[in-house]
Amino acid sequence: MRLDLTKEKRYTLSDNTIKVLESVKKPINIDVYLEGDFPADFKQLQSETKFMLENFRKVNPNVDFKFIDPIKTKIPKDSLLARGIYPSVLDDRKSGKTSQIEIYPYALIKNGRNKVTVPLIVEQNYVDNAELLNKSIENLEYNLISKLKIATNENFKKVGVLVNQDELSPGEFQGFMNLALENYDAGPIIPKNQKELSLADIPMLKQMSALVIAKPRKAFTDQEKLVLDQYIMNGGKTLWMIDAVNAEMDTLMRSEKLMPFPIDLNMTDFFFNYGLRINPALVKDVKKFAKLKFVAGEVAGNAQYSTQPWPYFPLGIAENDNPITKNINPVKFEFPTSIDTLGRKNIKTSVLFESSERTLLKQVPNYVSLEEINSVDSLGQMEKPSTPKIFAVALQGKFTSAYASRIERKSYPGFKASSPENKMIVIADGDIARNKVVKGKPLPLGMDVLTQERFGNEQFLKNALDYLLDDSNLMELRNRNIEERLLDRYLISEERNYWQWFNLLLPLVIIGILGGLFFWLRKKKFG
Repeated sequence: MRLDLTKEKRYTLSDNTIKVLESVKKPINIDVYLEGDFPADFKQLQSETKFMLENFRKVNPNVDFKFIDPIKTKIPKDSLLARGIYPSVLDDRKSGKTSQIEIYPYALIKNGRNKVTVPLIVEQNYVDNAELLNKSIENLEYNLISKLKIATNENFKKVGVLVNQDELSPGEFQGFMNLALENYDAGPIIPKNQKELSLADIPMLKQMSALVIAKPRKAFTDQEKLVLDQYIMNGGKTLWMIDAVNAEMDTLMRSEKLMPFPIDLNMTDFFFNYGLRINPALVKDVKKFAKLKFVAGEVAGNAQYSTQPWPYFPLGIAENDNPITKNINPVKFEFPTSIDTLGRKNIKTSVLFESSERTLLKQVPNYVSLEEINSVDSLGQMEKPSTPKIFAVALQGKFTSAYASRIERKSYPGFKASSPENKMIVIADGDIARNKVVKGKPLPLGMDVLTQERFGNEQFLKNALDYLLDDSNLMELRNRNIEERLLDRYLISEERNYWQWFNLLLPLVIIGILGGLFFWLRKKKFG
């Protein structure tokens, strides 16, 4: 019998986790590579992981686990790397000496031939080890149970990627496809007539649990909009990454100047139906931004680089407890526009990312020049100060068809005027899912090849897909908060001797008092 007396119920499994565990009918083995001699902080992660898995096994004996020291058992490093298990190198200080040790903070869930790797430490920059480990413990239940569900799932949900609107090239979209294929059966959706989505594509779309539209540059026809509308009305989830303005960084780096212009995708009325409006104006954030590295000159034939703030690449930093954005690295947007939320009945709108209070809007068409780096805060031509602007939103609820009262409804067999409970994510930047390609090889999604920074684009889009397709409501586990209750190190150092003597002498004093009391009572009774 166990009682969880913690305020945040950190040792109690959620109802959704228990449902997933109870659905496991075959034996599951979990190898945890957190065994060996490593620092105390990681010992805590080890004990928390062990306790969590013991709770899993208590709910369902089919779930078994063991802790393995991959170094002591001499598991080949190549075998670990092939599973996406990478070593972490830590400094270990003992007896005044510093040495480096390797640990592998991962688990491997094995279900027959299915093997799923679980990272036990979240990926987040600019936080110290104590905070990082606390965030990892917060995410522990979600990471383990979501991956266990994938390992036991025999039928992967299908994710379709629309390929018809001059979207990103396969090389530029390789990073997204890799992350989608980890958990889902993802592939392209190519219209049968090679021109536009039509009624002939309905059977294929019905097989898709979610549809991804990434950076379309060709306008949607009215027939395509009707097909997409009815896909949503029939419960299909959608992830939209939309550029309302054409602005490419490659052009700017070649000519040091470019002329962005609006892109008409013929989707204004479509999104307006869901209470959204994507504005064709560039957002400049002069407070939260990524840096741009460029050639600033030449010395003796050697290029000299300069790294400067670039307000057209604002950063999405999670400032709420939304499970999609919590505990991830800042997300890099490139020439994003903004989203206005208008509100619709039966639809809940959640803001995922927005700019800071120091935001400027640049109306287009208008010139963007590299020289603006020298005057980041200054207002340029056709620019104006603005309140924070929204970059990404999540919609949830029962959607109403944009064609419910239009004549086009008669051309669609089995037309539906409203949807069941549904979800949608809209992002006002098509480049958020684009990975860089160097010498024909795609880089990891979110990697800036010049500054060597890794942004949270991959984490964000992975969470976005999981949110859309999470029928077990496991994403709510990412909102778990575990309060750090740390001892005051300075106070410990100052009062160390006092408490050592206190703990040494107090038991002796108590024993002496009880012994004296016992002697006095005995003497009084028999003396």
